Amino acid sequence: MKWKYNSIIHILYHFVTITFLMIAVIAISILFVDTLVLDQKNTAMAQQQQQQPQQQQQQLIGSSFQMGNMTFSHHFASVNGIQLHYVIGGHGDPIVLLHGWPETWYAWHAVMPALAKNYTVIAPDLRGLGDSSKPPTGYDGKTVAEDIHQLVTHLGFKTIFLVGHDIGTQVAYSYTAAHPTEVKKLVVMELTISGFAPPGRPPIWWGIFHQVPNVPEALVQGKEMMYLSWFYHGLAYNPSAITQEDINEYVSHYSAPGGMHAGFEYYKAFPQDAIDNQNYSKTKLTMPVLALGGGYIPVLGGNITMPSVVYGMKMLAQNVQGVKVSNTGHFIPEEQPQFVIKQISNFFGKHNTTNNIK
Repeated sequence: MKWKYNSIIHILYHFVTITFLMIAVIAISILFVDTLVLDQKNTAMAQQQQQQPQQQQQQLIGSSFQMGNMTFSHHFASVNGIQLHYVIGGHGDPIVLLHGWPETWYAWHAVMPALAKNYTVIAPDLRGLGDSSKPPTGYDGKTVAEDIHQLVTHLGFKTIFLVGHDIGTQVAYSYTAAHPTEVKKLVVMELTISGFAPPGRPPIWWGIFHQVPNVPEALVQGKEMMYLSWFYHGLAYNPSAITQEDINEYVSHYSAPGGMHAGFEYYKAFPQDAIDNQNYSKTKLTMPVLALGGGYIPVLGGNITMPSVVYGMKMLAQNVQGVKVSNTGHFIPEEQPQFVIKQISNFFGKHNTTNNIK
């Protein structure tokens, strides 16, 4: 009898064990399938956006518009396997302006007219953003820099003045490090450069959140206006500098299929950027570099003692002038456009009147 009892217990034990194992396998399978479906959905969406609809391109190509009494026009260029949208205007030596996240070429609208009086101003949409193609891969600084380099070559320029803001700073650094003889002077703004953060500087929450596969896209979908507005308001010292009309312009692109996913891909590329930056740093930049950092960013605690972009660039270049910009937050070109115009004009000209951070 005891033998039969033990046999029944033994059978029940194996049955329960097998049942739990089956449940675990089913749960893991469901999780895997969900993740796979999300990956396939995002990949398909990105692939769908690799080429802009022909009708949309035709509406933009060559179309001119006035901005601050200066004429600019929209164009597309086939570079590095994608279609890159860019705005160009003015005359003179070329200045290439690289925007950040969550913005587009339009981030420079307040400074472009004044610069265009003396320079040929080129403001592209980085890959995946604005009206540029949205490929599934290639969002590391080195790859995006190659997009821009091929654009510059396409336009017939050999040497340029280069300006980057936020993620555009990473692209600008990658471009300059890869082609040091082709950048006369470099201006960078507002980025903690991957691999070169100030000691003790904690990572920002969205920098971690945006690197999680698929989850940010799922949570933000349909709420792009609410989510992105938090950044425009919370990172600016003067939120009114970015109007609702400006926000609508940005959100209209980021809420389009594949827009948010492409933006998050730039964050997922940070680890690769850190590796590439370490390799680039073995040879410091020798051309003059101007690094501008916001002096007051509300969501980062207010006053900024040492802008992280200044700290990072001083480790990556030999000749760096660091400027902490008063009365501005993260969005320096929009919050302090006249200051930016003056700094860029002076820095790229024969005289420099910047106030250095030693």
